[in-house]
Amino acid sequence: MDVTSLLVQLVSGAVGGNVAGAAMKKLSLGTVGNSIVGILGGGLGGQILGMLGVGGGGDGAMDAGSILSSVAGGGVGGAVLLAIVGAIKGAMAKKPA
Repeated sequence: MDVTSLLVQLVSGAVGGNVAGAAMKKLSLGTVGNSIVGILGGGLGGQILGMLGVGGGGDGAMDAGSILSSVAGGGVGGAVLLAIVGAIKGAMAKKPA
């Protein structure tokens, strides 16, 4: 994995986190929180896909397929991690009666 693929995954993770936060208002962490969690999720999602051999950029080539797979992996990873962190935050905020 090269630096360009990682940057694409991080940026698409931030976008994915903010899109997920806008779509799921109850799980949103605010713009900055969504971006930070999305960046982390994008990096993790891209790395996991790379280890599975699905993510592009393994041979250093940046063709359209590897860029699209980096964008998809980063965006989905960012959205999934935001949903997980938002659900945990929501569960912790509930006070027992």
